[in-house]
Amino acid sequence: MQKSASYVLGHTDQELERLVTQARLIDPITRRFFLGAGLAPGMRVLDVGSGAGDVSFLLAELIGATGEVVGVDRSPIAILTANTRKASRALANVSFVEGDPAELQFERPFDAVAGRYVLMFQPDPAAMLRSLAAHLPPGGVLVFHEPDWNGSRSHPPVPTYDRCCQWLVQTLARSGADPHMGANLAVTMKIAGLPAASVHLESIASAGPDNAGLATFTADFARTLLPAILHLGIATAEEVGVDTLAERIRNEMIASTATIIGRAEIGAWVRIQA
Repeated sequence: MQKSASYVLGHTDQELERLVTQARLIDPITRRFFLGAGLAPGMRVLDVGSGAGDVSFLLAELIGATGEVVGVDRSPIAILTANTRKASRALANVSFVEGDPAELQFERPFDAVAGRYVLMFQPDPAAMLRSLAAHLPPGGVLVFHEPDWNGSRSHPPVPTYDRCCQWLVQTLARSGADPHMGANLAVTMKIAGLPAASVHLESIASAGPDNAGLATFTADFARTLLPAILHLGIATAEEVGVDTLAERIRNEMIASTATIIGRAEIGAWVRIQA
């Protein structure tokens, strides 16, 4: 993820590991968005806010050995982690650069610019999109995957899950992030002066004792945000109970034969016009 003044998640070892776990759950959705946007073998792609490298590695699969991925992140710790993970994969067509992708200059243009969970942390996402579009020639593709936490819910109610999602939304919003960036993608692209966007939505759901991944995913996110939750007075450590949070959500879900539904995962993309 791309760091900014409102980036509340940090780049601790724990958070970078959470990103790897998140990727295992979310990558299939991101893959479908990228394929829908037209990413294909042989393309040169800029990965904005590359974090621990998961989106770059996904892009490398899509563009193949004849393509190239350049991941950019402002965090030196994230770049170090991504390079370490890259070495274990022997990917010759992936590189990582420390810096601001909206300000960096590159020797050649890209065929596509992509990012996941990046714009929600930008103070002016439309300005960032305008700068990123400058890296693309006519016909180039700009594609982003962002969340909208309005999608999270449970039925029948799972009170601990619903309360946890409320804590997360409040913490993100009060920290300066946009928890509804996914729903704002199309209008943000319009403000940036880009063509009309194609928009698609998916989500993740869990139900039953053998399908509780969303409970763990949500509790892990709460653990990352816990310092901010406490600092902002949104909930107490006792209310969150982070060490047992996933188990409590899972137990309530099973007891009421409920389905918990995750935030909306929204992808939007445009093709740059001449």
